[in-house]
Amino acid sequence: MQTKSYKEKISNMASVAKEHIVICKAKAQEKAEKATARSKEEKAMAKERRKAKEARAKMQLHAEKAERAARRLDAKHSHLHTAHTHHHHQPAVAVGATEPLYPPPPAVGAAAAPAYPPTGAKYL
Repeated sequence: MQTKSYKEKISNMASVAKEHIVICKAKAQEKAEKATARSKEEKAMAKERRKAKEARAKMQLHAEKAERAARRLDAKHSHLHTAHTHHHHQPAVAVGATEPLYPPPPAVGAAAAPAYPPTGAKYL
């Protein structure tokens, strides 16, 4: 199981607190609108507005959590690739394939890429 950093946990807790504040405000606004409503339709509209605000708050919470999780995975992924660059692996070959998966050699008559390091009296 993966553990979250304390920073991410605290950020998630802050997002949850913000969500609760938005929901409480939406409920208070719904009560105020219902108190001034003159018909059942106006009361129903107030309830629907509250539900929409709650849904937006929940969506925002999950979007923030997903963003933090993605950042954590990206950081972990980049860390793994930068820390292990000293390994030399053979080219990968697919099972049952007759050719390796790396690019084919240039066509006959095509300009060849220069060999590095350059050699010759000019570079010595």
